[in-house]
Amino acid sequence: MDAQEQRSTVKSAVEKHKEFLFPAVAMYYQEPIAIVKGEGEKVWDDKGNEYLDCFGGVLTVSVGHAEPRVNKAWIDQVNAFAHGSTLYANKPQGDLAEKLAEITPGKLKKSFFTNSGTEADDTAILAAKLATGNNEVIALRHSYAGRSATALSTIGHHTWKPLASQVAGVVHAVAPYCYRCPFKLEYPSCGVACADDVEELIKTTTTGKIAGMIAETILGVGGFIIPPKEYFPRVAEIVRRHGGLFISDEVQAAWGRTGDKWFGIEHWGVEPDIMTSAKGMGNGVPIGWTIATPEVADAFPGLTFSTFGGNPVSAAVGLAVINVIEEDDLLTNARVVGDYLKQRLLELQEKHAVIGDVRGKGLMLGIELVKDRKTKEPNAEAVLKVFEETKRRRVLIGKGGLYGNVIRTGLMLNTTTETVDRLVEALDAGFALC
Repeated sequence: MDAQEQRSTVKSAVEKHKEFLFPAVAMYYQEPIAIVKGEGEKVWDDKGNEYLDCFGGVLTVSVGHAEPRVNKAWIDQVNAFAHGSTLYANKPQGDLAEKLAEITPGKLKKSFFTNSGTEADDTAILAAKLATGNNEVIALRHSYAGRSATALSTIGHHTWKPLASQVAGVVHAVAPYCYRCPFKLEYPSCGVACADDVEELIKTTTTGKIAGMIAETILGVGGFIIPPKEYFPRVAEIVRRHGGLFISDEVQAAWGRTGDKWFGIEHWGVEPDIMTSAKGMGNGVPIGWTIATPEVADAFPGLTFSTFGGNPVSAAVGLAVINVIEEDDLLTNARVVGDYLKQRLLELQEKHAVIGDVRGKGLMLGIELVKDRKTKEPNAEAVLKVFEETKRRRVLIGKGGLYGNVIRTGLMLNTTTETVDRLVEALDAGFALC
């Protein structure tokens, strides 16, 4: 196929997208982009335009598009043995599970592999119910967990909750959202009231005995909401005191994304009973993962099964990604370059009144836009302006937040300060239009 035929074929991808796919599949820009190639931090569209990918497929391409060492593991495994289901043991799955038991915090040891973060969270919630014998689960407002019935029930955004999607037994705690404190308090004089409210929630909206609490360590779709340092230690204690298990949702915050640590929860010194992840674990290959203590994992009655979970290809890729992160010391790089990015974003905040808040950790940083810094009225319209301007400058970014007013960055773990400078230059031009 020559270049002209390729452009023609891919150009129709947008039309086919609209005609043959569910409308829920999002189109980010006024004129959607059809991506045909990726390499490192760059992607190319069907017209030959080169873009700097600063969102990485929603924090999924963690070590770069087409990373050679990851691709080699992928291709070698496809050529050797691609699928046998979880009815059979396979070496890549066992090797990956062993490595994960080594790098996870606390007593986490036994893994179950699936295909997505949705399935990982579903597995975690089921595990908590089976292990405790309790049914009720606490989730956070402003959270996101996926698109199954159970996951949709835990989501803390009305925009992600279709009619007839809810299952019983889920209650929602207030989010540790300091910039928009639900109690109208300020940290640290607030005493971290959002944490103490979890106990009030349990006593007033549940039977008093819960299966557990599932919480993103940094609320991703919610706009990279980061909690006070006291929040998770206090909440985990409350949950366990009421018979529940603490589930750390690391779908977005894992694999060094937050800098220095493999998992977000490690920054707060809490050892989860169950932990989940996906996304950056596969660098674009579908994979989901739930790990639990032996006591929790062994509470599953008999056989539990996932046709594609733990398939040798995804497992081989997952282990390769971890190896790349270790070999290149990307945990450190995420912290160093992340600190530089945060400083540059704070400089933009001083320059542009539309920026209400800059927050996050490592390379998981968000920028909340407002119409007025005093009233904090959300400014989703400004986000759209910035999106179009950064796209025009060939830089791709992300967005989120309950009000659609948060710009999310998702630079790859092996990014550089030069990439940060190009991103900031494009953002600066976008904010100048607001």
